[in-house]
Amino acid sequence: MLQVAANYVAMVPSGQIFDSSLEKGLPYLFGVGSVQVIKELDEGILSMKAGGKRRLYIPGPLAFPKGLVSASGRPRVAPNSPVVFDVRFEYIPGLESDEE
Repeated sequence: MLQVAANYVAMVPSGQIFDSSLEKGLPYLFGVGSVQVIKELDEGILSMKAGGKRRLYIPGPLAFPKGLVSASGRPRVAPNSPVVFDVRFEYIPGLESDEE
């Protein structure tokens, strides 16, 4: 399993943010293919290079078919609602460059 570190901003179609690693101050570490994130996010990051950025549009049935309750003050993701992820693939843990 490939472990990666990525920053993301997750939004409902109106552009309202429902989750963001940037606000937490650290990239999100997850194993690609380990079901830690939705499948389409896994697939989107697999073809990226470290440092790459991508906007992923994920159709409702593939995003959160049962919906998602967000943190206080954040929009709820309705069942079968499409979502948008702005993703930056930061690095693969253990392979970070020591160059400055």
